[in-house]
Amino acid sequence: MKDGYGREINYIRISLTDRCNLRCVYCMPDGVQLLPREEILRESEILRIAQAAAALGIRHVKVTGGEPLVRRCCRNVIRGLKQIPGIETVTLTTNGILLQERLADLKESGIDGINISLDTTDPDLYRDLTGGGDVAIVTDAIRSCADSGIRTKINAVAMSLENEPLLEFARDLPVDVRFIEIMPIGYGKQFKPVDNRRILQAIREKHPDMVPEETARGYGPAVYYRIPGYRGAVGFISAIHGKFCGTCNRVRLTSMGYLKTCLCYEDGTDLRRILRDAALSEEEKDRILQEAMREAILKKPEAHCFDEPQSITENHLMASIGG
Repeated sequence: MKDGYGREINYIRISLTDRCNLRCVYCMPDGVQLLPREEILRESEILRIAQAAAALGIRHVKVTGGEPLVRRCCRNVIRGLKQIPGIETVTLTTNGILLQERLADLKESGIDGINISLDTTDPDLYRDLTGGGDVAIVTDAIRSCADSGIRTKINAVAMSLENEPLLEFARDLPVDVRFIEIMPIGYGKQFKPVDNRRILQAIREKHPDMVPEETARGYGPAVYYRIPGYRGAVGFISAIHGKFCGTCNRVRLTSMGYLKTCLCYEDGTDLRRILRDAALSEEEKDRILQEAMREAILKKPEAHCFDEPQSITENHLMASIGG
């Protein structure tokens, strides 16, 4: 369906959990106050919301967290999402720590793509950034994921202009490497975002034959380039210095069941309340659920306000919102 500004909303990011097995400096370095399990959406509730979303025109689903692979039902949720009429693609974003041991299950579930978060290949820096993570586990998982035939992408929060080691994945493997400008949400407010335009220029200086990528690489806002001879593409998601609100096609579902239409604002629609209202029949729940989602999408803000920090009303950590 279209929102109030005529944008086609066909993409939802669904957070399975606020829990994570890393402590990244810009996300949850001190951990989070974990929600009681009964406040987290059940597997059946997630799928029911996804069915309502598909009826409204959602075609692409990204499963996120926290770290989605720490939740045991992740594979079942993905399999269930793949069976919903209207859903065309289901992909996953993970930090990669548990990916190697879950890869066969994910492939069996029908996953269409996996995005792996990796900001650096330097073991010491990775350990510092993630609160003790082992980068070798992640790099091994990236190679295994690419070798499995699953469409694989690396998400790197833009921390510096020294990105050549990450680009080696795109050179050697069919893996897209995307640089993401850090957003002023939660602990991200403490970091000055690196301008993706500077990263692009630094890469161009080393690879002057780089050209824009003409084939579609997904359904999000990334802009891609191709370095001749590289097996994967290089992408840029530039929320701060390349504002793409005019073409935004997404909404987010938090692990607590709040439908958020813009990352910048705290506003959300409580879908869990509808699903757990004992006074409603099952038919009424489905009808009201769709109506609530439709109304929220129609009221989606025209643009984020990251360039006006004083106007940001979202105060939750990214792990609580859904990455």
